[in-house]
Amino acid sequence: MHMRVKGTKTGAIVVSAIMGSVVLSGCGGGGESEAKGSNASPSTSGSDGAPEQSTTEVRAAYDKTAEAESARMTIQMKLSAAGKTITSDGKGVIDLAEGDSVMTLTVQDKSIEQRVVDQVLYQKSPDQKAPGGKPWIKIDLKKVAAQQGMSNQQIGDPAQTAAYAKAITDKDVKKVGTEKIDEVNTTHYKVSVDVSELPGGDQMSKQLGPTLPMQVWLDDEGRLRQQQIDMTVKAPASAKPGNSAPPKQLKMSTVMQFSDFGTEVDAEAPPAGQVADMTDKALQNSQQPS
Repeated sequence: MHMRVKGTKTGAIVVSAIMGSVVLSGCGGGGESEAKGSNASPSTSGSDGAPEQSTTEVRAAYDKTAEAESARMTIQMKLSAAGKTITSDGKGVIDLAEGDSVMTLTVQDKSIEQRVVDQVLYQKSPDQKAPGGKPWIKIDLKKVAAQQGMSNQQIGDPAQTAAYAKAITDKDVKKVGTEKIDEVNTTHYKVSVDVSELPGGDQMSKQLGPTLPMQVWLDDEGRLRQQQIDMTVKAPASAKPGNSAPPKQLKMSTVMQFSDFGTEVDAEAPPAGQVADMTDKALQNSQQPS
């Protein structure tokens, strides 16, 4: 899901942040987080050993979800920057072991076909004009992550989710209550991840802040049924002489739901002759002056 917001330098990191969350990296976002549609009453986890138990359950959730191998996924996202907001909704299937996915997105009332295969993002839109008249564009997410000083884990490496689990401690997890998500009983937790404990944490801290708050809803088998991330990404300040403008910010709210575990996923790259490689352009866009 590649959405570039003009006037910011955050286009590339948005891609990596979104893909990280989509492939169950366990990575959240900076900023205050409020549950959407929550009807649970908050509860503290400071007694009866609850903090340790909650932490264990949340830390194990990503591995348990990945063990399902695949799932149907829906995602709702809102990006806000410079007084403008972009909304998108998506639905499709995801391979939880490899990170590949096939989705249909609706962005600002426009339909986009999207595939992720081997950490390469492919998109096709009816009104898209790719170089050479080709219907598909592609962006190599590994290169995008590398420019941002991140490891592949930030764009979705399910085999490395333990790195995120280790960054969650007892004091970072609070059990909120129980709720139904799509008619499934779940337990709702608020989680805070220490960015400095993550691979590439030093670079991430500069743009995301010291902690990554997120919310997760786990089913009775300990699998992730819903995840909410409210992220604030800070764009680097311009180096122009005399520039006193504050760093620009992009706010991103993402809610994902998972269901139908074990469903079939058939993610194949489009024929090479139908694809225009936009990776370099995406990298250039992320380096343009504010």
